[in-house]
Amino acid sequence: MSFLKPLLIIATCGFFAGCNDASRTDTTTHNISPTSAADTAATTVAIDANTSGNTDNNATTTPAIKSRHFTFTYSGALTGIKPGATVSVWLPIATDTYEQSIFNKQIDVPGEYAINRELRFGNHILYFQATAGKKGEIPFKITYELERREHLPALAEDFNESQTELFISASHFVPTSANLLDQLINRDELDKNSLRRGRQLYDAINTHMKYKKPAGGQWGRGDSAWACDSQHGNCTDFHSLFISICREQNIPARFEIGFPIADERGRGAVSGYHCWAKFVANKKWIPVDISEANKDPSKTDYYFGGLTENRITFTIGRDLELVPKQQAGPVNFLVYPYAEVDGKQHSSFRKDFQFSDL
Repeated sequence: MSFLKPLLIIATCGFFAGCNDASRTDTTTHNISPTSAADTAATTVAIDANTSGNTDNNATTTPAIKSRHFTFTYSGALTGIKPGATVSVWLPIATDTYEQSIFNKQIDVPGEYAINRELRFGNHILYFQATAGKKGEIPFKITYELERREHLPALAEDFNESQTELFISASHFVPTSANLLDQLINRDELDKNSLRRGRQLYDAINTHMKYKKPAGGQWGRGDSAWACDSQHGNCTDFHSLFISICREQNIPARFEIGFPIADERGRGAVSGYHCWAKFVANKKWIPVDISEANKDPSKTDYYFGGLTENRITFTIGRDLELVPKQQAGPVNFLVYPYAEVDGKQHSSFRKDFQFSDL
């Protein structure tokens, strides 16, 4: 099932643009008001999952939301390539979402590239081919200017019911028939109220797991069954397990991934990715960031229904089929560069991700 219409956006060089340099630099600008998305009307939803009564129908005054205007530089190089080898490269592209507006982006990669939209989840993906030089490296750099807005419970995103099948279906590491829910909570104790039930699942995982990344461990794949058994992992493991137990009950849930930005304003390096999840209650997408709540218990209530403005989203979904299609099988999730040499995945790369507040 595909709910998205095909869309192909191709940025070309050579004959059309008169580019003769083998290195391609491009700038795309979108005329978007920094407050346009935040001004969009939204139905208010109360997320006090501990309040008696039908919280699905309660309303609350829309509060002010925080926002952040910054640049994010996604740069680095594929490394360890045999000099002269041709490499196919796919890079995730950040786009407008419910919580963020991309004002412009600068793209600097070797040769011509295309930005395509994969059909299943609608992710935008940059593709190019390049030949490794004497150092066996292929550089890349994309700089974004964006505004990110805090997500508060009263400003929940509408759920499109045509997406139900997509977001209740299993993926390779996120099963829906493993009865993981029964290992975490008694089904008879689950609340009929959709928001309170979501909070029960959130609390069950937060209690069951600990944020821990031991050297040599299998954490980070987003393997729900492994996470349930091991009772530890990173953000990918926490939220994969949450998505599995939601989908076991036919509750739509989705995986989102991007990068965290330091709370302190200024500039600095970003060492790695971060991910979170959303589930549907009362026809609204409700975000959860359980791993952050696990790391900072004082924010347990906040991260049920709330996301800070200190992040950027790149892609959603798992088991991705890229455009053009990769040869080495589905991609578990896409946040770092994905590359293939002779149809086999090449995983070695150097990253240099930076942010700077404006």
